[in-house]
Amino acid sequence: MTDYLAPGLLLAVSVAALRKKTDVYGTLLEGGAEGLKLLVVILPSLVMLLTAVELMRRSGAMDALTRLLAPVSRAVGLPAELLPLTLIRPFSGSAALAVGAEIMAYHGPDSLIGRTAAILLGSSETTFYTISVYFPAAGVRKTRYAIPAAVIADLAGFLSAALCARLL
Repeated sequence: MTDYLAPGLLLAVSVAALRKKTDVYGTLLEGGAEGLKLLVVILPSLVMLLTAVELMRRSGAMDALTRLLAPVSRAVGLPAELLPLTLIRPFSGSAALAVGAEIMAYHGPDSLIGRTAAILLGSSETTFYTISVYFPAAGVRKTRYAIPAAVIADLAGFLSAALCARLL
């Protein structure tokens, strides 16, 4: 069924465009041009953010921060092995998935740490990535309450993962 979804959707759009006598090719070109304009707005923030995340990982700053925060992590019930994931998730979804995959490969997906990593990935957001990429694209310059609200939501996700780690 899913093999026919994309071709069916293209066919339905084409038929609707023919009925309305719409210039589909011109509309596609116009949409592509708008997409390129949006890329020019988003790309600098995206490059900067991904560079900063990779720099943190390769410089050893992530490991140092993990060692520093390990006692706090244990106090709330979150295994210290999950700190790299907790620290990277608000900045980069792809880096968080890579860290999560490493955690699950090392500890196993059915282990306490693997399950808690899955909960962390599912209950938190790439807050700073979203704010640095999508807000400028939408023309939002003042984030006002968005950052504190998003950080509180991420903390709630992290605390829920810690609670689940205690219950598992």
